[in-house]
Amino acid sequence: MLKRAVLFGAVLSTASLLAGAQQPTVTVEPPHVDGPRKLADQTAQAVVRDYLQSWQAMSKALNQNNAGLLGADFVGLAKEKLAKTIDQQAAAGIHTRYVDRSHDVQVVFYSPDGLSIELTDQVSYDVQIFNHDKQIATRQAQGRYVVVMTPAQVRWMVRIFQTEAQ
Repeated sequence: MLKRAVLFGAVLSTASLLAGAQQPTVTVEPPHVDGPRKLADQTAQAVVRDYLQSWQAMSKALNQNNAGLLGADFVGLAKEKLAKTIDQQAAAGIHTRYVDRSHDVQVVFYSPDGLSIELTDQVSYDVQIFNHDKQIATRQAQGRYVVVMTPAQVRWMVRIFQTEAQ
């Protein structure tokens, strides 16, 4: 129980710093990792912190139609898919703002070599669509995301970022 409280406190503090005035509710479930490699609390905290930061980067990139803002947080297929979405919405003359309301995160796999971590996240967020600076639509959304992260030099980066059908 103490380990969960420490992990939750560190992640909640990070989420508060990232979100500014609108703070998402962040719940971090105890890791469900069965395997030969133990998941250290420090690693779990870093993964969740970097994952929450990736949501902020994604939101900023989609709002500004600037795929270059994804580079510090996303790699591989996740980065390619988001960059394509940004290109499509820029071509349509729109941009989107994501406002995440809540995250329920759990680490579910840690590879034996320490080179990938899978987590799930039950997310609640608002999507606001703008045509230039005029808001044309808003919708509330929920989704269960499956995310695979890999370590880089100083942080964990999102490699796979996909939603499961609900």
